[in-house]
Amino acid sequence: MEKTDALPSSRNDHAAAQARGDREAIARAGRELRYWSARRASADLVEATAGTDKVQFGSTVTIMRNSGRRQTFRIVGEDEAVPAKGTISYVSPLAVALVGKSTGDVVAAGRDDAEITAIG
Repeated sequence: MEKTDALPSSRNDHAAAQARGDREAIARAGRELRYWSARRASADLVEATAGTDKVQFGSTVTIMRNSGRRQTFRIVGEDEAVPAKGTISYVSPLAVALVGKSTGDVVAAGRDDAEITAIG
């Protein structure tokens, strides 16, 4: 399940559990529904500034690692982050290292360094 589908999915799961009368599933689905409802209610939408030359929340950043491996990530909120799909949380060590930096800057990226080659 994609995290953007979590709230509607939680609602459906809760309704299905209620229809079955499954108390354990109702409790589990109820917790998920409360969690995702609270996350949505407290969400603060942030628009990325277009054309910026510095990495910020919402930026898509391409890095070149010392090993020659090129990677592209988009910096997103904690609930949106799926590193395998190219999104990292703004609180992750890599994102923290990238924020405020510009193309050509070198940052610590795990066990090695990486150069920022593009910001979008």
